[in-house]
Amino acid sequence: MNTSRRTLILGSAAAFGGILLSACSSGTSGSGEKVIRAGSTGQSYPNGFREGDKLVGYDVELLETAAKDLGYTVQWTTAEFSGIMGQLEAGRLDTVANNVAVTAARKDKFDFTATYAYLGAQVVTKADNTTIKTLEDLAGKTVSGVLGSDNLRRIEDWGKEHNVALKTRPYETRDAAMQDMIKGQVDAYINSDGILHAEEKREGKTLFNYIGDPVGYDEIALPFTRNTTTGDLRTKLSEVFEKMRGDGRLKALSEKYYGTDVTAKKS
Repeated sequence: MNTSRRTLILGSAAAFGGILLSACSSGTSGSGEKVIRAGSTGQSYPNGFREGDKLVGYDVELLETAAKDLGYTVQWTTAEFSGIMGQLEAGRLDTVANNVAVTAARKDKFDFTATYAYLGAQVVTKADNTTIKTLEDLAGKTVSGVLGSDNLRRIEDWGKEHNVALKTRPYETRDAAMQDMIKGQVDAYINSDGILHAEEKREGKTLFNYIGDPVGYDEIALPFTRNTTTGDLRTKLSEVFEKMRGDGRLKALSEKYYGTDVTAKKS
């Protein structure tokens, strides 16, 4: 069995077209190695981020561990999220390992592996906030979140359903949305509960007040385009993920990066 190694390709999404079109379109490289071409932003803590020149994170290590079990090498491409998802849809990548939620719209385009994380859309305030204690207290308040995220949509839908006239403010990046809440530029912030716990783990202190229960849940898995070659790989990876769930490696990875267990299904 081959030992897993990584190849990291950096640059803009536009630049990747030429690079990856010259790569093999199936699961083998020119040297005969079995290769998984995977995308990550390299800026998504704790899922895929850089420590020096090394790409690490929960999704990154999960895929590399499973690849090693199957005798594959992982070839990494990093770009903004829309860029790597576009390359996946175009067939230039086999999958994207970057906290990809299984949504109805994505299921129309992709097939997914077995779920390896369950994350709740959680509203928080800064740790010293004493005025917002329940979700109903968000009336007239502004909630920050990532532009185009399901999290913002969920809190907007919750507000309409419960007649709470809250406002949302989208940001291009997770860090900007969080920092403006911490600085008091907005009243609250919404993101996945596991990611919020990971931020507190990284800082080694309490950053947030958790307001109410999550307003929805996401299942996280690897997306694949629909073809015979990647379909077989997707099935094999799903089997390894379930094996890792059974032998404790999946939970151990979760606790390593999130500081909590995100691998158990939530209701």
